[in-house]
Amino acid sequence: MLQLRASIVLKELVQTSPKRSFSDIIRHKKTLPNAYTYSAAYPDGRISKLKTVCNGRPFILPLAGRRFLCTKTEGAIDPTAPVKKDESVQETTAEKKAGILPSLEDLLFYSIAEGQERIPAHKFITALKATGLRTGDPRLKECMDMLKVTLKSTSDGVMLDRHLFKKCVQSNIVLLTQAFRKKFVIPDFQPFASHIDTLYEKARNLSGGLVADYIPQLAKFSPDLWAVSLCTVDGQRHTVGDTKVPFCLQSCVKPLKYAIAVHDHGTEYVHRFIGKEPSGLRFNKLFLDEDDKPHNPMVNAGAIVCTSLIKQGASNAEKFDYMMSFLKMMAGNEYVGFSNATFQSERESGDRNFAIGYYLKEKKCFPDGTDMTAVLDLYFQLCSIEVTCESASVMAATLANGGFCPITGERVLSPESVRDTLSLMHSCGMYDFSGQFAFHVGLPAKSGVAGGILLVVPNVMGIMCWSPPLDKLGNSVRGIQFCTDLVSLFNFHNYDNLRHFAKKHDPRREGGEQRQYTLGPLDYESLQKELALKDTVWTKVSPTECNEDSSTTVVYRMENVGEGN
Repeated sequence: MLQLRASIVLKELVQTSPKRSFSDIIRHKKTLPNAYTYSAAYPDGRISKLKTVCNGRPFILPLAGRRFLCTKTEGAIDPTAPVKKDESVQETTAEKKAGILPSLEDLLFYSIAEGQERIPAHKFITALKATGLRTGDPRLKECMDMLKVTLKSTSDGVMLDRHLFKKCVQSNIVLLTQAFRKKFVIPDFQPFASHIDTLYEKARNLSGGLVADYIPQLAKFSPDLWAVSLCTVDGQRHTVGDTKVPFCLQSCVKPLKYAIAVHDHGTEYVHRFIGKEPSGLRFNKLFLDEDDKPHNPMVNAGAIVCTSLIKQGASNAEKFDYMMSFLKMMAGNEYVGFSNATFQSERESGDRNFAIGYYLKEKKCFPDGTDMTAVLDLYFQLCSIEVTCESASVMAATLANGGFCPITGERVLSPESVRDTLSLMHSCGMYDFSGQFAFHVGLPAKSGVAGGILLVVPNVMGIMCWSPPLDKLGNSVRGIQFCTDLVSLFNFHNYDNLRHFAKKHDPRREGGEQRQYTLGPLDYESLQKELALKDTVWTKVSPTECNEDSSTTVVYRMENVGEGN
């Protein structure tokens, strides 16, 4: 018989139990301990003991994020002690006898090994990539570095036993456990990626549109180039097409520049100089609102004024370095470059922007002491910043993730700046197509004349589509098609009902259709079903029958879960 207090330990234990069925684990019981005892340490110093027999019977796994203290029985060994190679067999036998609780690293090994005593390293890598994570993910650097070192020390350079595997993954076990237990925002990533590939192929067959030629350097790109990259808020990545070809951000830099300005100065200050309304006019019109301010930061006039707010008082060189540093942080230190040829081309063909600049100067739209020609130079430079689809998708994912870069975990932008940026991208980001895009796609986005579309699915992922041929409104033909098809297939539209819109897939749910079922607080009936137990195991008892601290009102007793307790 086992007495267990109904507490946060059990709640977390149930909520964090892996989706892998107990029968799968018990099937390999020869590799698991026959019995174990552990104690959970509480913040107030209390200790609650739980003994479970797993000799072919169900057992409960330790909860994630809480340190467990193993109670050593006679003959038990210390699992933290260093293991000598010639003692590995003896240790395995000793563990079975002592009944030490399997660690998260052990359970991860068992799930990949499928009953084998050793696994090839490539099997682990393949399984890792299937979750959407990359081996080059900065968060997995320690794990990948240790894997390389460990493989060099093995006789065949390929196989890993349980102890070597644990050595490799222990530094990143929390992230890896989340990935393999499908706890990321897109739990079934491979089917989702297959859908993305299908949408990509459909858009690739389009042949309309023209490559922008009013900036000579842009006219050199092939109209056949087409790429899509995505990055989720958990750092899951997928790319298809010409995703490593650098191209200039052009107008896609406008929301990023605005986000940095709001991050530095706050919303109120920035909007002393720039409005929030769609203009209803072409993006490069010489026109201001009734308050003599640019309509919004997504048109050229607003973007030029926004440029004047970046690191005021510094030189252009310092401002440019500051922006590059910020954008690299947003991209998780992936590729962010600069095309001097495009910058020179922009400046030589920038008469309209110079006209806008002088008009803004006449209307006193800039902060006091602003050098208008220096602002225009920096404006052209920022438009000429280069990215790839892959690095830009991480930038978009940083916006989707509330200002945290998903692949580094670093806070880059304030929540206020991200919220304001996404709001204006939604209403003003797609030139004169903004209203239709908001209606049909319903997601924040920004397009650029280089052919890029920076798309954000808030709290889910960021996407960069790139194809140079543009429609008559200046948006990528293939990019618009892809975005439209995306929300036709998935319920990503901001106003899709997540509960009743049955016609669309929801990749945020495991299986793509039904919401993942989670156990509620103290839901013992559901727990019993989870454990696949036929007999009643939970009965309410009086607190006085329990030897533990009786500060919790309700106490439950677990019965008949195994023999020989």
